[in-house]
Amino acid sequence: MAKRFQRRVEDFLCERCGRAVAGDGFTNHCPACLWSKHVDDRPGDRAAACGGLMAPVAVESTRDGQILTHRCRRCGHEKRNRAAADDDFAALLAIARARAERRD
Repeated sequence: MAKRFQRRVEDFLCERCGRAVAGDGFTNHCPACLWSKHVDDRPGDRAAACGGLMAPVAVESTRDGQILTHRCRRCGHEKRNRAAADDDFAALLAIARARAERRD
């Protein structure tokens, strides 16, 4: 049986905004634009064949911080991920505001 989480320290170039991102083994999205890439079936396994870009579609606040929801633009897969301390706070707010406006 596969591990539930496989930590991988990987740097990457954001395919959405072009920013060079230094990974820490838990990094799964760009801290500037908050976009991700559909590469995992289970966190860290790099087994997803899709490879589509994942748009940040929702932000929710919890007592432990913010949770981002990403939706793959290619296959529709959704994944929730904890926001990182270095994520652009204005970008997080913009996603939360846009979602609130869609609900109104």
